[in-house]
Amino acid sequence: MYTENQVTGDMSALMVIFGGTGDLTNRKLIPALYNLIYDHRLPKHFAVAAVGRRDMDHEQYRKVIFEQLKKYSRNEIDQRLWEKLSCLIYYFQLNFTEKTGYERLNTFLSKLDDTYQTHGNRLFYLAVAPEFFETIVMNLHNNKMAVETNDSWKRLVIEKPFGKDLKTARLLNEKLREVFREDDIYRIDHYLGKEMIQNIMVLRFCNLVFESLWSNKYIDNIQISLAEKHGIGSRAGYYEQSGAMRDMVQNHLLQIVSLIAMEAPINLTSDAIKTEKLKVLNSIETFSSESLKNNVIFGQYGRGVIDGYPVPGYREEASVKDNSNTETFIAMKFHINNFRWAGTPFYVRTGKRMGVNAAEIVIQFKSMPDVLYFSNDAEQEPNLLVIKIQPNVGVFFQFNTKDFHMENEVISTKMDTSHTSGEQGNTPEAYEKLILDVIKGDSTLFSSWDEVEASWTIADRIIEYGRQKRLKLPNYDAGSMGPVLSFELLARDCRKWWNI
Repeated sequence: MYTENQVTGDMSALMVIFGGTGDLTNRKLIPALYNLIYDHRLPKHFAVAAVGRRDMDHEQYRKVIFEQLKKYSRNEIDQRLWEKLSCLIYYFQLNFTEKTGYERLNTFLSKLDDTYQTHGNRLFYLAVAPEFFETIVMNLHNNKMAVETNDSWKRLVIEKPFGKDLKTARLLNEKLREVFREDDIYRIDHYLGKEMIQNIMVLRFCNLVFESLWSNKYIDNIQISLAEKHGIGSRAGYYEQSGAMRDMVQNHLLQIVSLIAMEAPINLTSDAIKTEKLKVLNSIETFSSESLKNNVIFGQYGRGVIDGYPVPGYREEASVKDNSNTETFIAMKFHINNFRWAGTPFYVRTGKRMGVNAAEIVIQFKSMPDVLYFSNDAEQEPNLLVIKIQPNVGVFFQFNTKDFHMENEVISTKMDTSHTSGEQGNTPEAYEKLILDVIKGDSTLFSSWDEVEASWTIADRIIEYGRQKRLKLPNYDAGSMGPVLSFELLARDCRKWWNI
């Protein structure tokens, strides 16, 4: 149960959620807000205006989200705390394309500002389909709801996808910049809110034993795997337009790569960290036609068995075309062409309907020479540092030591500090951290436009290659760990995927 503690400062804010009746709000945002009030981290002067197209009043809306909260909250539901939060949540019906409705919305928000003493500070959260981003932002601008003053701030949170390619991302960014300053645009990547993603920099830059070895001199290869057991469910409309490249690689995977490979920033400010991350993205090798052919594997799941139950193939999912070539899996090998990493391969993979739910980073160190203990043809296990993101959260280290039951035998020993987390995917915990950061004005865990632009430059090349390539799909069974070609990708280099 909770204990009475002082909340974090007086960060007054009115949070305006466009898409207040949507899946993201029900499953992530409202549970995040409840857990913040449960942990006494919600600002003292705070209110929520949920904007949606359905016809309902405040009480009806609160009843709807309460039912969802009971399903998705990580904490038990305390009725007193729920009543305290529910009194801060209001509903406003609006068709996002209805220009006249924004006038009424402005009046409504001004009343909430006065009631809750939020001083005009507004957090506009666009939990809507991408086609509404520009419409909503321009209507905010036309009705003077996005005007920043010396006494108040206006911030915009954009969920992915930020464009569908570099061209559309640039056009969207130009429109947003007409209304909001770059410093006030928060492009959310929920993976950056996860515990162990935030811990990457601490692990590296607070431990000499790791940072001194963090280079091509000592590291053989780096692997990043983001695997999901579930399929696309009811998200075919979105997924058919995105595929694994736009859904996972262009944002989550490349953001993780930039944190793993970055140089130490000059300080811990948002700008300093983003500067070093951007250098990594700009140093990723340009994919030639030949390297694309040899180092990029696309996949799509067919029928299979997950946890003992048969599941359909991707083309059999609701609203998916019978001949769809949308990729649900991708594996890649690439290099970062800078002084620290030149010659060290990075292998990344992500897929749906795979054999495990797991997200982890594996740092494989180079092996010792085959002398002394390894001179008798004994198989040498490499040193591994594994950063476990989910469902196990923590750090795993594998090293060699003597087997005291055998003469001169060496065995692999494992140190594991990880613990099991019951949450999967884009968890409410990640959103709790990210919502608070927006209110504080801390954009460290959000993607800058320069990072988005660099990521799309890489992704566009791969997406175009996939569009032209004639794929024989489906090419992996649900419940497996992906196409055979993805294993051959590493086998050619005498390496293998590590499943810890």
